[in-house]
Amino acid sequence: MTLSNPFDFTGKVALVTGGTRGIGKELTTTLAQHGAQVFFCGTNQELGNQVEESINANLPQGGSPTTFYQVDVSDFKACNDMVTSIVKEAGQVDFLINNAGITRDNLLMRLKESDWDDVMAVNLKGCFNCSKAVIRSMIKKRYGRIISLSSVIGLMGNSGQANYAAAKAGIIGFGRSIAREVASRNITSNMIAPGYIETEMTEAMDEKAQDKIREIIPVNRLGTVEDVCNATLFLLSPMADYITGQVIQVDGGMLIA
Repeated sequence: MTLSNPFDFTGKVALVTGGTRGIGKELTTTLAQHGAQVFFCGTNQELGNQVEESINANLPQGGSPTTFYQVDVSDFKACNDMVTSIVKEAGQVDFLINNAGITRDNLLMRLKESDWDDVMAVNLKGCFNCSKAVIRSMIKKRYGRIISLSSVIGLMGNSGQANYAAAKAGIIGFGRSIAREVASRNITSNMIAPGYIETEMTEAMDEKAQDKIREIIPVNRLGTVEDVCNATLFLLSPMADYITGQVIQVDGGMLIA
């Protein structure tokens, strides 16, 4: 089958969590540029309004407006209310990108219970809350694409990030379980595990620390938000219709077995 433009998402409705900065902002912007009607959420109203305004000022001709929701994904009712509102307005949710995440890094002996609970609530429970909220609509339409952002840390572990690693590993088990449950309804569930990506956090590192990171990456560079976005676009496209339950590592070969 020849696809004239597999990345034309005109008529598709997408929800991106944690869409106000970093990878989430890039995903929100790119999906809107590819024709999707995008809804995105975050906890910072001011920042969300700025991103919404910027995206809508640069939409392609005939593009659908992008809408921000101030929602904490750890809040089950808030997630359900958001999806109910989106379905009422747009009629459906075709794509869900579970991207929202936080860190509360510390060695286990110093890790507070609240640090564990906060990371689990946003990174892992947030995936559950949003996936559960959209799944009924997807099953009814017999179509859906769920992509959850894990991390190479969830595959390898990392000193000082036991909570983050556990949550990101949990996302993989959760996403694969969903894949088995809904595959017969033409719904796929895949995970993307980024490695070291150029963000505000990595930019704050000194040059020596960045050089050490590059040494363990075969392609000898940090990844970009565009690298993660490209993998996401592929998994959302018709070219990936037969791919589900998979973890795509966007890490420059860092975890080659």
